[in-house]
Amino acid sequence: MISRVKICAVVAAADARSMWTQVRRALDVTRTIELRLDWLSDDAEIAKFLARLRASQRANPERATLIATCRRRQAGGKFTGTIAKQLVHLAEAIRAGCDWYDLEIETSSACPPELLDVLLGEGRQMSSAHFFERTDKNLKRVAVDLARTRPDAIKIAAQCNSLVESMDVLRLAHGRKNVVAVPMGGVALPARVLALREGSALAYAPVQNATAPGQVTLDAMKHLYRADRLRRKTRVYGVIGDPIGHSLSPVLQNAGFQARQMDAVFLPFLVRDLKDFLRAIGPLGIAGFSVTIPHKEAILRHLDDRDPMAAAIGAVNTVVVRGGGKLYGYNTDYVGVLRALERRIPLRGSRALICGAGGAARAVAFALAESGAVVCVCARRMKQAKALARVVGGEAVERPRLRREFFDAIVNATPVGMYPHSDRAPLRAEELNCRLVFDLIYRPRSTKLLQIASRRGIETVSGIEMFVAQGTAQWEIWTGERAPESAMRRAVLRALHNEEKMAAR
Repeated sequence: MISRVKICAVVAAADARSMWTQVRRALDVTRTIELRLDWLSDDAEIAKFLARLRASQRANPERATLIATCRRRQAGGKFTGTIAKQLVHLAEAIRAGCDWYDLEIETSSACPPELLDVLLGEGRQMSSAHFFERTDKNLKRVAVDLARTRPDAIKIAAQCNSLVESMDVLRLAHGRKNVVAVPMGGVALPARVLALREGSALAYAPVQNATAPGQVTLDAMKHLYRADRLRRKTRVYGVIGDPIGHSLSPVLQNAGFQARQMDAVFLPFLVRDLKDFLRAIGPLGIAGFSVTIPHKEAILRHLDDRDPMAAAIGAVNTVVVRGGGKLYGYNTDYVGVLRALERRIPLRGSRALICGAGGAARAVAFALAESGAVVCVCARRMKQAKALARVVGGEAVERPRLRREFFDAIVNATPVGMYPHSDRAPLRAEELNCRLVFDLIYRPRSTKLLQIASRRGIETVSGIEMFVAQGTAQWEIWTGERAPESAMRRAVLRALHNEEKMAAR
């Protein structure tokens, strides 16, 4: 066993002082740490850091499992020195208190085993292979090659362009001890979180600087996803979309699971190919998922059934996986719109403009029409705007008319202004002739559109209102229990507040 503590913090910085700061932060969360010596700027900084480590271990042993890594550039690291110098640094790290050293196959294959034994024999060896660009088609053969010199553990990290590929990587650890399987890449992020559940000896997470594509931060791995507590019977949920990095759905839904002490986890799935995700539902044990841009309409043809409102809207944002892998769809965006607006304006008889004609816009249009509002639609593609307006008995409005028109409410149902493109707005100031502006975007909390409206004295409604309402409705559909809405809302607001503080620095 490499370590009893399975989440491995990755410490990586250019100078010894910053490196040590990360070590202290890591120890607040875990007791297994990888020290990326190759990230230090030069030999002097490596020596300085190891001297600090040696002194600390003598004065106050932390009972932590330390893994020294000094990966050369040929293996995807930053170290530019010779193999001999690399081995010297690793030997010094072992003498400074490291239990393990990670040696990539590019170096180990070039060194006689006798030399490694003489220089590094006091430490335990992890033999590793990394595929940052293209995954070897025969990873099992790679595992056999790594194990040939009988290291204490092996690690295979491979770039994955699909969930299917990421599951192939995780299978390397099934039923085997001291095998670390690391799927890399944005698509593989959920597999990284589930790696320990699938049998990997460790799951890596950076304290601060990402050292490989698709990594999850140490804080998120431990506290948001609770990766070290996931078991085979843990229910897996998620959100699918492209892009997905902006989504706070994992924060919202996991807060609900934790508040109710449920054995469940909610993960973000970057999905470019719907069929790839659908093939992963069974193997990953996915019990339900939410759907965001651009899949809300495309998912319809893969469902076995849907509720009447979702069928009428023609877009789904919530899916339950039933017995036999049957997929049943719902639309809770509808609920979110009503809860956000009903408390602020009388909808019956009001005139509302919707910007956009996609899946989210359809939910808004049906919610408003069912409540008795006169629905107007303005979209970049007038053909789509007219089609949506026709379905709800409304009117398509061309953009040049907006300066002369007045609405009780304007609702932005486009992604324009969404993080990280927060400096954009779908409409200009002179086009906001209304009493209220509601932006479905919740990240950032105060979008450019809402800022423009506020400066004009117009009442604004943040997308947080709809986000929390539709998300708690999803949670209740999946679990069959009443959602802890206050806890879920607090978690989202805290995440946004922390993000805004970081952005202001």
